[in-house]
Amino acid sequence: MASTAAAYLSRRRKQFLSSSTVSPLLRALSTAAAQTAPRAAPPQIPPFDYSPQPYVGPLADEVLAKRKKFLNPALFLYYKKHVNIVEGKMQYLFDETGRRYLDAFAGIVTVSCGHCHPHVVDAVIRQTKLLQHATTIYLHHAIADYAEALAAKMPGNLKVVYFVNSGSEANDMAMLMARVYTGNYDIIALRNAYHGMSAATMGLTAHHTWKHNVPQGFGVYHALLPHPYRGPFGADGKKYADDLTDLIQSSTSGKVAGFFAETIQGVGGSVELAPGYLPAAYDIIRKAGGICISDEVQTGFGRTGSHYWGFETQGVIPDIVTLAKGIGNGLPLAAVVTTPEIASVLAERLHFNTYGGNPVCSAGGRAVLEVLDKEERQKHCAVVGDHLLKRLHALKEKHDIIGDVRGRGLMLGIELVTDRTTKTPATAETLQLFEAFKDLGVLVGKGGLYGNVFRIKPPMCFTLEDADFLVDVMDHSMSKL
Repeated sequence: MASTAAAYLSRRRKQFLSSSTVSPLLRALSTAAAQTAPRAAPPQIPPFDYSPQPYVGPLADEVLAKRKKFLNPALFLYYKKHVNIVEGKMQYLFDETGRRYLDAFAGIVTVSCGHCHPHVVDAVIRQTKLLQHATTIYLHHAIADYAEALAAKMPGNLKVVYFVNSGSEANDMAMLMARVYTGNYDIIALRNAYHGMSAATMGLTAHHTWKHNVPQGFGVYHALLPHPYRGPFGADGKKYADDLTDLIQSSTSGKVAGFFAETIQGVGGSVELAPGYLPAAYDIIRKAGGICISDEVQTGFGRTGSHYWGFETQGVIPDIVTLAKGIGNGLPLAAVVTTPEIASVLAERLHFNTYGGNPVCSAGGRAVLEVLDKEERQKHCAVVGDHLLKRLHALKEKHDIIGDVRGRGLMLGIELVTDRTTKTPATAETLQLFEAFKDLGVLVGKGGLYGNVFRIKPPMCFTLEDADFLVDVMDHSMSKL
């Protein structure tokens, strides 16, 4: 109640001062009084019993100069004053000066267990000393043991694993599988989706910011996104599914190969699909001869808290699941999991991946599963995520710039708008706050088509104290805005 009253008084003060009946002198006196009022002290990062090693490598300016000279010019950097990250430990990162930052973005939702988790590090080192690489033309237990452990986490008949190196490659393979297995060609994805940057998955992606002006997306169609905040049907998932039926009837032969969906869109701004959408969509796709593919690159491995896999939140079982990012806690590892029936079609030709199932990556991936189980990370994500959501909803009541708080577990989004009625994206303000959070020691992600959504997806060892610090930093920065 106090925060709501304070927000109301603040709005009334702004309305009063902007009124034409207020004298310039009164306006100046009121503004001066506000500027001289005591400001709250900045929040302090929680204590952490770890000291980084002294850094003796090249500094930020030198690293930046080398990047500009030798690296892909399309690479982008966060922040006006770039951060040179040189060490990581669990949910924290350290820069060249030894300053500690709370990592609320986990290397773009990749660090699941925590930076340099000792169990994962030990598994990687142990295997590296024994055998760094031998392809699948020879036997080695690491890949088989890991495939067994990963398949055990899947429901239904999802029991066959293909190992690849990235999420783009996994989705690329899923497209191939769907087309070969069904004998159909057309594939449907959702608007606002991100599924990769390969030649094929660029067409699957539905964000113009990630699409080059080249021929792409042959046979790919994008259905209406069941967006509870911005969509025309609110949270009614079944109404959005009607568009899927219309799309199949109007844009395809009536037969499709497959349907791709993230249960919570990641790059798109942490958009959780409207309840009831996936059951209806899966039924429509299967009646049209297609198979259903769940992109779990960001939502998998217990991050949502309520379930181990994102698709389970809507009570469906896909025909293919694609995995990456958190699967390896930072290792270049990804996977496609499907049924024996679908897997059999790729056996009609030779299939091979040089690095897929590399023994070092397999050992590390299996260690990730062990950590997530032993440390009960799914349950932890539920507890910390629920606390964080409550605090963020309270923050929304205090600050009008927050239009929507969404997501579940430790996969959350905060969308900023300049007007809650029109939902006009607050893109400039988002950038300003983005810098302010970093200056106070918090690194967050940014996404959405308009770049106005803060993506909160930290390592899954993120604590309640970390959650409070994150929200306090947001509150402090928004109050100054």
